[in-house]
Amino acid sequence: MIESAIAAFQLPDVRRKILFTVGLLVVFRFVAHIPLPGVNTALLGEFFAGNQLLGFMNLMSGGALENFSVVALGVYPYVTANIASTVLVPLIPPLQELSKEGESGRRKIAQWTRLATIPFAMLQGFGQIQILRSAERGLLSPDLGAFDIVVMLIVMAAGTMFLLWMGELITENGIGNGVSIIIFAGIVAGAPAALGQSLFSGENIGGFVAVVIIGLMMIAAIVFVQEAQRRIPVQYAKRVRGNKMYGGQSTHIPLKVNSAGMIPLIFAFSLMLLPGTVASYFESSKIDWVANAAGAIASGLSPNSGVYWLFTFLLVIVFTYVYTLVVFQQQNLAENLQKNGGFIPGIRPGRPTQRYLAGVVNRITVAGAVFLGFIAVVPFLAQTVTGAQAVAISATGLLIVVGVVLDTMRQLESQLMMRNYEGFIR
Repeated sequence: MIESAIAAFQLPDVRRKILFTVGLLVVFRFVAHIPLPGVNTALLGEFFAGNQLLGFMNLMSGGALENFSVVALGVYPYVTANIASTVLVPLIPPLQELSKEGESGRRKIAQWTRLATIPFAMLQGFGQIQILRSAERGLLSPDLGAFDIVVMLIVMAAGTMFLLWMGELITENGIGNGVSIIIFAGIVAGAPAALGQSLFSGENIGGFVAVVIIGLMMIAAIVFVQEAQRRIPVQYAKRVRGNKMYGGQSTHIPLKVNSAGMIPLIFAFSLMLLPGTVASYFESSKIDWVANAAGAIASGLSPNSGVYWLFTFLLVIVFTYVYTLVVFQQQNLAENLQKNGGFIPGIRPGRPTQRYLAGVVNRITVAGAVFLGFIAVVPFLAQTVTGAQAVAISATGLLIVVGVVLDTMRQLESQLMMRNYEGFIR
């Protein structure tokens, strides 16, 4: 992996992509420290330290929420919109047909998802402002009027769209998935503080040790499963063109045990944060039954409850299956094999091949989905054992970081292979 990174950096075009990505991440970290007006940033740290829900929201925002910066929402509204799009596309026939139109259809769905990000950002921004106003700790200036709040909402939504734009620039002109890279950068930037909290807080040093041990075990498990694959043998028929014979070679289709990567984890954590976040908006309601219901929902779906763990586990499995299904359908493996004269020994080309590959994907996805679900709840179990709150947040961030690093390194290796191949055929 390290050798691939060094070799990739020595290629001028790849080096430009890496530096471009790093440059945009520097901009992101700079903007993340520009607070909105009327916010008492000195008290925000104390407020966030005692609230695990806000800690996870801060994780998804890349650390910008703790500063209540102009990009305090991070890319979380886009993740929410993406979840809605992923769920609705298979369920709504017009959207399903649109997704089958190829690149043009997928671009339209992507554009609608980006537009849906704006109302999600406004709603989430309003809720977070209400949380700070209801805290009654002087977190927000008491002089803020309706116009000031509207301006703050516009700025927060614009900040999210700015990060989304930067993420798309990274995806197109840099290295890795832009949105994942931004989340990754925020987690890495906040890692020293999280570890310091575990080590030097009044919790105990066992929290820090737990983070290290659990982290190393999860890294090993994630790498093992992420790299695991089922190889389907493929034979290419011999073809004669002119005086030359082509084909006849044997190869394989690498079907990954977890082809969804860390996307299901990000989706599940984001979706599980939504009910508790919305409920917290109404905990300070003057209507008793509304406040009581909101408190019950927020408590029942807090990250330290068993209900939260169960739903997170199930959501990870569901999202893994859905995302894997979408990716598999887009690849059109059976059709591409048939067009290129390839076939799986013992399996007829066309629909039989498609059914066979779908069956294999479904079976191996079981292992990948259960693994991701287990990994998702391990940090919370570790928190229960150690009693250290920072363990859950740190370990969850670690999952995302490892997944993003693996995906990015895989892209770098693909860049190297492509260039080596081009050099070979020349």
